[in-house]
Amino acid sequence: MNKEQIAFKRLLDIMDKLREECPWDKKQTFESLRYLTIEETYELSDAILEKDINAIKNELGDMMLHIVFYAKIASETGEFDMSDVLNGISEKLINRHPHIYGEVEVKDANEVKDNWEKIKLKEGNKSVLGGVPLSLPPLVKAYRMQEKASGVGFDWEKPEQVWDKVIEEMNELKKEVEKKENKDKMENELGDLLFAIVNYARFINVNPEDALEKTNKKFIRRFQYLEEESKKLGKSLYDMTLKEMDKYWNEAKEHE
Repeated sequence: MNKEQIAFKRLLDIMDKLREECPWDKKQTFESLRYLTIEETYELSDAILEKDINAIKNELGDMMLHIVFYAKIASETGEFDMSDVLNGISEKLINRHPHIYGEVEVKDANEVKDNWEKIKLKEGNKSVLGGVPLSLPPLVKAYRMQEKASGVGFDWEKPEQVWDKVIEEMNELKKEVEKKENKDKMENELGDLLFAIVNYARFINVNPEDALEKTNKKFIRRFQYLEEESKKLGKSLYDMTLKEMDKYWNEAKEHE
């Protein structure tokens, strides 16, 4: 065995032992692990955005543990085991890469994505959008739906067209806000605008989820600088004027 195989077997052996002897590990189920897996996914996402290679390595280990844990639980009831998981994904990858394992020819990555969606439909998926989890955060869901629709040719042709759509939706929202009559219509128009912005982000090759999260982190850094500076003055933010807060906000921007 090579070093990767040895390391993987070691993890499987540890999982077997923990499942037999550890009171906490013995009582876990698919359901009890689910929310922990979601948490680990977000921790991996944070590490990637921070470009923290050591943290990425550690979070990948945590994710691997969860995969092994689920497979171990299923193996105890005879439903499936780790070999089924690994063989299943291997077969899927082979089937969905006919340009590597078959005779299909592709000219670029976009054609690979298009073929992927077409193959999924042939495998029995009732809808192109069927593979998008309902529980995804709305921003991520919009991006994935648009990607999948694009994979079968339902898409804009140029970024300029999408930008025009963004402006159109912005104006429609503005009209509804100025009327101040119908909150549902304002909500609908805001949703349309956000969807159009996600679409434009996709066309300029920017992941909107990543972009928004980086802005969130930037806001946190600047706001916490403002809080720290107010404490140095012996003031509460409640006691500061907006002009004073703007001064420190601009200082935070300069420090970046």
